[in-house]
Amino acid sequence: MFSQSIRNVIEPKKFLTATADETVSNACRLMQTRNVGAVLVTGDGCLIGIFTERDAVFRVTAQGLDPKTTPLQDVMTAQPITIGPEKSYGHAMLLMHENGFRHLPVIENEGLIGIISSRNAMDPALEEFVWEERRREHYRQGFS
Repeated sequence: MFSQSIRNVIEPKKFLTATADETVSNACRLMQTRNVGAVLVTGDGCLIGIFTERDAVFRVTAQGLDPKTTPLQDVMTAQPITIGPEKSYGHAMLLMHENGFRHLPVIENEGLIGIISSRNAMDPALEEFVWEERRREHYRQGFS
């Protein structure tokens, strides 16, 4: 998995965008509806920031801001680090680890094509774990 290119890991077009003037409350509602942990903030068709579930906690709630009136532009990470789709997923994970974040926008030819998350790493590992546990259970039942 870690040697695969990001292009092979991301799900094309499965990312959420919002404008900088969108309220935190609306952005969080969209994140809940789409079951994602980040919103890519765009302006004039370009990526200008990222707002994550952690931002909602640390930059809004913990600071006593009103999510119904606070715009994303006030609490997003402006000009986030990005990565190209030809890089390896392992490189993306290292970049996220070194910089202390969990979401990384994917840009190709100056256009936003997706987002990679540390959660992506867990999915295949979790599938393998569940499969192995089922195999072991089946093996145990065969000797009962």
